[in-house]
Amino acid sequence: MPLGKGKVMKTYIALIRSINVGGTGKLAMSRLREICEQAGFGQVRSYIQSGNLVLQSDLSAAQVKTRLEDLLLAELGRPHAVFVRTLDEMSGLLKGNPYPGAEKSRLLVVFFDCAPELSEVIAPDGEQLTVGKREVYVHYPLGLGRSRLKAPGLQAGTGRNLNTLSKLLELGREVGDEPTGGAVD
Repeated sequence: MPLGKGKVMKTYIALIRSINVGGTGKLAMSRLREICEQAGFGQVRSYIQSGNLVLQSDLSAAQVKTRLEDLLLAELGRPHAVFVRTLDEMSGLLKGNPYPGAEKSRLLVVFFDCAPELSEVIAPDGEQLTVGKREVYVHYPLGLGRSRLKAPGLQAGTGRNLNTLSKLLELGREVGDEPTGGAVD
């Protein structure tokens, strides 16, 4: 997939569901970066071993999602959902945090492709949930590992804590959006 001349290389943050978690979807981040680069993505960076990518492309976010999901299916033999956000979207999500006083490690953002639907939420340990456009903020006051939260529907997305999201945004800003050169289409 060659990159088009004269198009702006947009920087995206991609969050992959079920990579390197509990023995399923084992994929070294070095291999993930390699297959992304071979597919034509630029400035590919990964963060920790759980399917967090920063990359550039002249494709739309939806096209990046589809391309990454196809690559993962070919590499791993089973589907893995990918949730893609622009730098502006991730920045807005962090600025819109409804729990600004919460410890970053105790605030999870669960990503979805469309508006999430949650029903019958049971939060026995004081957990708080706020639904956004395509995400759910979940504050775990006692920590995620001790929580007994039951929220059917959350498992359809993929979650990252604010520490991870802040680092991904920082990496994305280092890469930035840039023109590829050549004539403008």
